[in-house]
Amino acid sequence: MTLSEHSGSAARSERIDGVDLLRGLAIFFVLMNHVNVRLLIGKIPYMAGLPRQLLGALVWNGQPGVQIFFAISGFLITTTALRRWGKLSQVSLRGFYLMRFARIAPLLILLLAILSALHFARLSDFVVTAKTGGLSRALLAALTFHVNLLEANRGYLPGNWDILWSLSVEEMFYFFFPLLSRLFGRLTLFVPLLATFVLLGPCARTYLAHGNQLWKEYSYLGGMDAIALGCLTALASAQFPLSRGALRGIAAIGAALAIFILCFPAQPANLALERAGLDMTVLALATCMLVVAAAQTNWKSPRVLAPLLLLGQYSYEVYLAHMFVVFALFHLFLRFGGHMAAVPVLFLSVIVVSGLLGGFVARTFSEPVNQFIRSRWRGPRQVHGRAERA
Repeated sequence: MTLSEHSGSAARSERIDGVDLLRGLAIFFVLMNHVNVRLLIGKIPYMAGLPRQLLGALVWNGQPGVQIFFAISGFLITTTALRRWGKLSQVSLRGFYLMRFARIAPLLILLLAILSALHFARLSDFVVTAKTGGLSRALLAALTFHVNLLEANRGYLPGNWDILWSLSVEEMFYFFFPLLSRLFGRLTLFVPLLATFVLLGPCARTYLAHGNQLWKEYSYLGGMDAIALGCLTALASAQFPLSRGALRGIAAIGAALAIFILCFPAQPANLALERAGLDMTVLALATCMLVVAAAQTNWKSPRVLAPLLLLGQYSYEVYLAHMFVVFALFHLFLRFGGHMAAVPVLFLSVIVVSGLLGGFVARTFSEPVNQFIRSRWRGPRQVHGRAERA
């Protein structure tokens, strides 16, 4: 059996509001977590007297936020591939790699150039130490997508480099995606392959981590189960359109599972899932349930959620640029005394400024260069006159 191009709402719409809101929520968690880490390193006791459950939900969900990104990414990439080429077995290697290069490479290369300049300027937040291999080793890891492996072996890189671990996982998956699509394009072959990635994810976060906490969080297989689940969700969504009643039920279950994982991490059941490496898999599954419901119903976000929607639309740019904002505003916070009353202002300022910076970078650099590369090299077809943002 082969998979023909589907004509559901996900294929017709340039953007899916529910997906952008989930991406906005994911980047919100990442931002909150990285501000929290700076405060802890700076020994600012801002947590005193605050409910532990609330703190866990707000500032300790950076890793789950990335897992949400992974699941969404798998869904969007597979949906885009089906829309452009109709069947997985017909995915164009050149077209797929051009699509990924145009979307990912320009901003990544610009970021690495800026980080290199800041390293040579000897700014403390950006210096790559000899312990982790120095600048040339970090550049090699970033450009060949093994920052996660480097950190697992040598320790954390500076914050702006550390975030590239997730790009390493994602792009390594997509390096092989079109090749495997061509080889195993029939669903009877490709689905079991993706299911194998899903099954290996919990193992990678437990047994295969061998006690290395960094590798437990940053390993390739530990993130690829979410991407594979997103791919499987896209394939299922293309084959099996559901009724609105069924989609409402799926959305409700997905929301309940996501809330449980994100908001109640200290519950015994959640801790048991974490020990088995299943908590991130459950979160990825919950994300996929919400995504398929949003895609098939073409759900529209209320206007009150517009800021979160925009944050999600520019999530890639916000993700790569936000550590500049975190460092700058944290040092400003310290310069003005580091008062406890200013901590909420710091969190809010990082979110707002990071969102504005991400939007500015997207509009003035990422999107124009993305379109130029695709049009210059006659890449995959455009949708609604604009390059898609997968």
